[in-house]
Amino acid sequence: MSEPPPQETPPRDPHGHLARRLIQLYVGLTLYGASSALLVRAGLGLEPWNVLHQGLGELTGLTIGVVSIVVGAAVLLLWIPLRQRPGLGTVSNVFVVGLAMDGTLAYVPDAHGLGLQVPLLLAGIVLNGAATGLYIAASFGPGPRDGLMTGLHRRTGRSIRLMRTAVEVAVVVTGFALGGTIGVGTVLYAVTIGPLAQLFLRMFAVPAAPGGSTVVATGTPQGAILRP
Repeated sequence: MSEPPPQETPPRDPHGHLARRLIQLYVGLTLYGASSALLVRAGLGLEPWNVLHQGLGELTGLTIGVVSIVVGAAVLLLWIPLRQRPGLGTVSNVFVVGLAMDGTLAYVPDAHGLGLQVPLLLAGIVLNGAATGLYIAASFGPGPRDGLMTGLHRRTGRSIRLMRTAVEVAVVVTGFALGGTIGVGTVLYAVTIGPLAQLFLRMFAVPAAPGGSTVVATGTPQGAILRP
């Protein structure tokens, strides 16, 4: 008796694959902005770059979301001498995170009392980790701030960890001097966001599509995923 012919495995739908990645990208960026707004409302300390954004907002009178957009665009310009190539996610990051942050701040009031501040802080940090995993797993390119760090790493030969530490210490010090908020939330964010981001990055990983995507270059700096 002859064996039946092997069944062909239907090819994956590249359009469906791309659609999933795009959804992950924009959901992740939106949730990242929302999570940052929760940290602002908790009032117990912000992540490093938002310490700077808040401080500049105090100085200029602009909203923290608008400052985030302006700073993101300025950092993106620094990619030129570093010969970094932005992707769709890089450019989208500049605008979507800031808009989502301001939109969330418009509806979420300040928390008063530790009974509200602590849960809001914890929710913001966990949501930030989930948003980071979604955004990075979509593989549309690093955020402007992460790209700055990896670009400095390539140009100087120093480790990404050292470049990240140096940049973020300077950012926090400058932001605090301008009136940005640091506190227990800043420290808690620093020690937990790495493991959270790695956990959600594995959870939201997108299987590779045949032939890859032609939308953008998908190189993602795995050593600097903590901030889009």
